[in-house]
Amino acid sequence: MPLTTTPETLPTSISTAVLHLLLPYHRTTDRAAAVPVEAFPHQLRRIADFVRDGAPILFTLPGFPCKSPNPAKVLGHLPDQGERLSLTFLDSLCAEIERIYPPGAQVIICSDGHVFGDLIRVPDEHIDAYADELRSLITRSGLTRLSVFDLRDVLGDLDHDTKRAHVHDRYAPALDALRAEIRTDDHALALYCGITRFLVEDTADWTGTRSALQRACRQRAYGVIQRSRAWGDLIAEHHPHAIRLSIHPQPIGAPKFGIRLLDIPDAWTTPWHSVAVHRTDGTWTLMPRARAARLGRLIHCDDRPSHFEQI
Repeated sequence: MPLTTTPETLPTSISTAVLHLLLPYHRTTDRAAAVPVEAFPHQLRRIADFVRDGAPILFTLPGFPCKSPNPAKVLGHLPDQGERLSLTFLDSLCAEIERIYPPGAQVIICSDGHVFGDLIRVPDEHIDAYADELRSLITRSGLTRLSVFDLRDVLGDLDHDTKRAHVHDRYAPALDALRAEIRTDDHALALYCGITRFLVEDTADWTGTRSALQRACRQRAYGVIQRSRAWGDLIAEHHPHAIRLSIHPQPIGAPKFGIRLLDIPDAWTTPWHSVAVHRTDGTWTLMPRARAARLGRLIHCDDRPSHFEQI
């Protein structure tokens, strides 16, 4: 139903309506009851800018980097049903926005695997294959409101180490400043701990002690956050007006809006660190491959492992 507002209030009304569509999927570790849209001034302002111009609302979402290198967590190095469900959700969310704002919305998937592939110990050829299949999946599935952006769009055919060095040197925060922030900011500390946990879990071939692995992963976690911040600044430079989404939990009112891609109990789980499981009640969830294999049978799609079906 058309919004009955004056031209002066139309951008604000549409911004509010769009935020209402996003709020059920807000990914945060903040504990709060119903949160009003007014608690998200950054997003309201950015959406209103697009509405005033009559332009599609543009979101950027860093993520979808590559699959975890740990075979106990994933089915392989290519996108599978977890990514398929997540991309379909994002396209459907844009379609919902289009119902209340005809110019619609678009999400740019900012695939960041090459940014820190050396730190997460994933071969660059696997990252390329993942990003290529992500693009192909979007095309095959008719997800016309989505696109993919990665370092190849910025630095072309330079070798991957040169690309990483360029991004780090130009955009990454100083290590000392990052350490100080993590010591004093609870949300930065939570991100650091979450990334450290992923790095530990993703290490499948460690031959040393557990404590040595944790020390090594804590050091690498600083590098991952530095590169992630650098990638975020590069994205902002290339897409300065976009609304920034995040696959990590974000505080209420933060400039970045954390978004859940699937209905899962853990605020940190992503499709690239897990497998999709089709439960007996018809719903989907994500979990490590080893656990999923105990619950159900493996399903193949297009001659590749896709997901598990609970039995």
